[in-house]
Amino acid sequence: MTFTVETAMVLAGVAHNRQKDKLKRPHSEHVMAVGDALADFDDDIRIAGYLHDIAKDTPITKQALLDMGVSERAVEIIERVTRRFQDDPANDEAVILHIAQDHDATLVKIACNAHNSLPERVQAFAEKWPDKVSPTRYADARKVLYKAVPRGESHLIVERINTDLLYELDQLAD
Repeated sequence: MTFTVETAMVLAGVAHNRQKDKLKRPHSEHVMAVGDALADFDDDIRIAGYLHDIAKDTPITKQALLDMGVSERAVEIIERVTRRFQDDPANDEAVILHIAQDHDATLVKIACNAHNSLPERVQAFAEKWPDKVSPTRYADARKVLYKAVPRGESHLIVERINTDLLYELDQLAD
């Protein structure tokens, strides 16, 4: 049995059912937006996009994903973008540098970062946690991530998920 993009979408919806993000919105909206932003890429990257938070937010394991038919490559991408699997998960810079060593994981992380950087989300995070959330955290990560993949690939993602970042992407490319 082949694990398809459509199956990943269903699994993401079920796995994140009833979960709320930090802003009390359905978390499934975030994972669906990330997966949708990767529509121009191959199925493994798209599957990893829809499932990028599954290891972080659910009890579903690597082996369970493999047993369901998720490819080894998609599972490796999911693991690489999952903070708790990093050597130093509390170190934002180390986590981003580790992700940026893998092209496909970088694409997924760009989509995740871009969605989390939507102006209304950034504003809501800042209002809810004025002393906790660094206003430059996502922007600092993008500087590393954008350099790790061809500009055109970053552009495809950002154009789909957060057009407010296109100017920044163009500035970093110059």
